[in-house]
Amino acid sequence: MYDWTWLWIPASIFAAGAQAGRNAIQRSLTERLGTLGATQVRFLYGFPFALAIAAISHLATGSSVPRMGGSFVLFTMAGAISQVLATALMLAAMRQRAFVVVTAWTKTEPVQVAVFGMVVLGDRIPLLGMLAIVIATVGVTLMARKPAASQAASAGWQPVAMGLLAGAFFAIAAVTYRGAILSLGDGHFLAHATWTVTCGLLIQTIVLGGWMLMFQPTVMIRVLQAWRISIWGGLLGALASEGWFLGFALTAAANVRTLGLVEVLFAQILSWRVFLTRGTRQEMVGTVMIVAGVAMLLLV
Repeated sequence: MYDWTWLWIPASIFAAGAQAGRNAIQRSLTERLGTLGATQVRFLYGFPFALAIAAISHLATGSSVPRMGGSFVLFTMAGAISQVLATALMLAAMRQRAFVVVTAWTKTEPVQVAVFGMVVLGDRIPLLGMLAIVIATVGVTLMARKPAASQAASAGWQPVAMGLLAGAFFAIAAVTYRGAILSLGDGHFLAHATWTVTCGLLIQTIVLGGWMLMFQPTVMIRVLQAWRISIWGGLLGALASEGWFLGFALTAAANVRTLGLVEVLFAQILSWRVFLTRGTRQEMVGTVMIVAGVAMLLLV
């Protein structure tokens, strides 16, 4: 059979680009829907697209709906809830006007993914691969700390703690989603990845939607009313998830999330070339470290 392992590389890069587009749409909806409503857009409007993609992939690969055992259910629920908690922690920390600190510490996610992946799934990453992950993570952290360092120093320990915890929950989500895919056993990796995306989005839609209906029903109504723009956020969100999960099905989650850091690099290059902003020495060092880390990762 043909070896499709290499596909994790374009899938991860595609996911990073789609995620950037989804984030832009969610930011534009925040003032209208609030942070909770903008977050629900990702799940509620992404689920139908994920379901359609899963159906197409099953037909294209000739796969039937996989048997979902207890491990799959537990892994998927853990991934879905961890992702919601991570987002909540990140937004809570940012309310304290500590955006720089939160961004910097959540970017430790790839290192945490590597650790959780080894402990939970037994993923083995070569020493050179681990070094690449650390170098790229340090590089993106330098770029995230672009504004004045005094802001980070004066923000206190709480945003730092919440940023680290958010990164940890994002890491748990990545590892447990990969665990869910692997737990499906034999079958086509594409069908397994798309099915896991669909189940994860369904859980998130129900959990967050139920909470909103009980405590903030007017926000849920506004989410439904904003369907014209929200549907594009859902589409890009679903496509981003498909890319990430396809990567998870083919290689260790740490590799996928590290390569996904190119999203930051793309944004920085765009800022330099389109908006003609001059990069600082710290940004330049961070960029070089990201490029070096990603290059090392691809050579492993």
